[in-house]
Amino acid sequence: MTLQQALAIYIQNILLELYDYGVEIDSNLIQKTKKEFEGDYTFVAFPYVKEVRKSPDQLATEIGEKLTEKCPDFVKKFNVIKGFLNISLQDAIWYGVCGMKYEVWGEEGRNGRLYMIEYSSPNTNKPLHLGHIRNNLLGNAVANILEACGNLVIRVNLVNDRGIHICKSMLAWQKFGKNETPESTGVKGDHLVGKYYVIFDKELKKEIAALIAQGFSEEEAQKKSHCLHEAQEMLRKWEENDASVKNIWAQMNGWVYDGFEETYKRLGIHFDKIYYESNTYLLGKQIVEEGLKSGAFYQKPDGSVWVDLSDNGLDEKLLLRSDGTSVYMTQDLGTAQLRYDEYHPKKMIYVVGNEQNYHFDVLKLILDKKLHKSFGKAIEHLSYGMVELPFGKMKSREGTVVDADDLMEEMFQEAKATSEALGKFNFNEKEASTLYEMLGLGALKYFILKVDPKKNMLFNPEESIDFNGNTAPFIQYTHARIKSLLRKAEENAIVYKNADFSTDFILENPEKELIKLLYEYKSVLLNAAETLSPALIANYIFELAKEFNRFYQEIPIFKEENAQKRALRLQIAENCAEKIKKSMKLLGIEVPERM
Repeated sequence: MTLQQALAIYIQNILLELYDYGVEIDSNLIQKTKKEFEGDYTFVAFPYVKEVRKSPDQLATEIGEKLTEKCPDFVKKFNVIKGFLNISLQDAIWYGVCGMKYEVWGEEGRNGRLYMIEYSSPNTNKPLHLGHIRNNLLGNAVANILEACGNLVIRVNLVNDRGIHICKSMLAWQKFGKNETPESTGVKGDHLVGKYYVIFDKELKKEIAALIAQGFSEEEAQKKSHCLHEAQEMLRKWEENDASVKNIWAQMNGWVYDGFEETYKRLGIHFDKIYYESNTYLLGKQIVEEGLKSGAFYQKPDGSVWVDLSDNGLDEKLLLRSDGTSVYMTQDLGTAQLRYDEYHPKKMIYVVGNEQNYHFDVLKLILDKKLHKSFGKAIEHLSYGMVELPFGKMKSREGTVVDADDLMEEMFQEAKATSEALGKFNFNEKEASTLYEMLGLGALKYFILKVDPKKNMLFNPEESIDFNGNTAPFIQYTHARIKSLLRKAEENAIVYKNADFSTDFILENPEKELIKLLYEYKSVLLNAAETLSPALIANYIFELAKEFNRFYQEIPIFKEENAQKRALRLQIAENCAEKIKKSMKLLGIEVPERM
């Protein structure tokens, strides 16, 4: 039972005793007292004044008086401000909380709910870039948070391994590649394939420019483009299982998968199941055919298949092209059906950028309203904002993306340069390299995850690696400082674990505020799971690290003569280290034992 729940029960019993008013008090209505007022929790009396015929101040005062009378071991004092009852708990409650085992106030038992979360979803025509990093970090962190709340989570990746964009890379390699491979060039496989996607775009632009110079409009030039016609023909052959096209496709995709795996490993990303659009699009086409037969969809004279969503406030949506080839919506229908049939998840969460909001509105409507699939309402789109850069928007086809591999290496070098400039660390070469990787990738992950997913963000590598402020290195350094403190206690044979706080003593304000913040972890975790927002965890950790540093500066530990006070302060420190480590792990970030 939480402290808020205990207070709620006490208050509802008082309402019954004093006013014969039986009402269930929602513990969520008992909030943390605002910092500018004295108290730990605040109860709002306004909703109950009509029934008991008291003014808000009078009702709050009478409840407060009864609480201190009936619960002296729990409630220390109270104050009333304009109908708000601010309640201060006994200090013994707080240092009792601090002595509780970590698992009791942070871990949830399994509840049997199954969530499926899709993230990454790369195309096999280019390497992962900064946008993919935000996608992967969000997906991984949300999966970790849902698991920490007791849910079963299946992490899935839908690889976009087919379509016109894939054929563009294949065609360019076939025309200009001279059979080069990752082995022959020493270039990572996904980077090599991405190179040919850029080459195709450059050749297409040349061709379009030449046609426009001949007097054609841009739209006419696009239709006359030989490059595009060849790519479209290659896609048609792929869907007809042409052996020569399929062989090139399998070879180049293999190069990309090897490259992706290296990137995922360094980023700390893994999946329980990988789906491939080359497998799911056929099921999608079957679903479209069934919808056509049932009258849910309709066919135009050119043979293309559409769905009309105008009754639902949207427009018409293409489901199959006139040549019978599928579109993204086709394969998403098939993938959703396949996943539901395999796992029957409570929710299917898609981590996809906000430029696809309309797509997912359409997907849910088709499944729920047109096809009457029971899992239509189970789909949830975790829509996130774009990562912006000082020099503008990233464009893969123009080769102006911030490559994920390059960025991770840059973060390693930034961490190394910053650490060496500070001159604080004394490690051998191997230890230093491990630390720089931990700091560099931690900085990258935290800087991205501390921003609300729905917001666009500007990524700044230099700012992210700062050892001061709301950054991972600041938090990581705080963790290492606490571990150093605990090692010193052990070296001096100071016993603090499982200490018996039998003698009451008054908590100093920094002690109490830190314990209260530690106690909030579970509610923050549950809120992060409910809102699918790792930013809540990230900013909680920063507040915890910041509050610990204030506590460390203002409250003596080893100079404290009272053994119980010293033990409590060491327990507070240990709990902070555990919470920081656990919370950072939810974000996919490691913390060092020493720095």
